[in-house]
Amino acid sequence: ILVVVEGLYSMEGEFCNLPEIIELRRKYGFYLYVDEAHSIGALGKRGRGICDHFGVDPREVDVLMGTFTKSFGAAGGYVAGSKALIDHLRLHSHSAVYAEAMSVPVLAQVSSSMRMIMGEDREHALEGQQRLDQLAINSRYFARRLVDMGFMTMGNPGSPVIPLLLFSPAKIPAFSRECLKRNIAVVVVSYPATPIITGRVRFCISASHTRADLDHALEQISEIGDLLMLKFHKDKVQPALTHVKAD
Repeated sequence: ILVVVEGLYSMEGEFCNLPEIIELRRKYGFYLYVDEAHSIGALGKRGRGICDHFGVDPREVDVLMGTFTKSFGAAGGYVAGSKALIDHLRLHSHSAVYAEAMSVPVLAQVSSSMRMIMGEDREHALEGQQRLDQLAINSRYFARRLVDMGFMTMGNPGSPVIPLLLFSPAKIPAFSRECLKRNIAVVVVSYPATPIITGRVRFCISASHTRADLDHALEQISEIGDLLMLKFHKDKVQPALTHVKAD
């Protein structure tokens, strides 16, 4: 039996309950595959993904997979596991046998990003940890402000992917167009990627976003929410703001 889960579910902004899954693995003896595409380099005190977030030994997971296209700003990805597994993939995986190797500039980008995250870059020894801390601060701030304005959001606190529910299929393209008018880049998602009545927009937060960036976006999103009547928490509804007080 092979159980496949995501570290951070990108459509919901939710973390998998890895400790409980590990307990089930110990009990039933299944193989565990964790997709860390959205969690590696973003979650955990050291940015090492969902295992780091929960304090789980990575050796408790049979297969750890991730991408270099998000936190690392490069291309490609990786699979980590036992030597026997990796040797088998190198011999039998189509991507390993027939695809071209990653280019040297891409490898340099991956290597430099990884060294920075791990604090091993002498020129930027503290920058990796500072970026991880700032990402967590930005994510919590943005999600909290959306809820305070009356929007319905999904996900765990600290998730850098923050879905906001739009519900009506007709409001999905309208929200996207209104954001585009205001020079805000968002990803809207609808059926069949989500249930037909729970269409949503995903906000992807970065450590590079300043508080001014976030406040400006929140102001515009609040105006769009008023326009499209998206503020469903009526007891918390606030009008579109011209200024958001920083913590």
